[in-house]
Amino acid sequence: MRLRKAQGKLKVEHSIIDGVRAMLERLLAENPGVRAVIPGVIRKVRDAKGEVQVHITVPVQNGWKAIAFSAGARQELFISTALDKSELEAALERARRP
Repeated sequence: MRLRKAQGKLKVEHSIIDGVRAMLERLLAENPGVRAVIPGVIRKVRDAKGEVQVHITVPVQNGWKAIAFSAGARQELFISTALDKSELEAALERARRP
């Protein structure tokens, strides 16, 4: 079974860590320049407490790779976009706030 959200822009075929799904849905709704977000691997970490945090790490072929931290875990996010790093960081910061 395929689970899809936000008109196919949020590819939800795996689980997403707590607090990140709502932020990603806001990011997609507010930024037409973001083509898709594909959540990746989840790993447990000790220092992921408090609010959701997202750090953009490296450029990939069609956008950026980011790491989301929340609820004792980290998750890779592949963001397909033409936005540059500073524009994407600002968009993620706006989406973090409900």
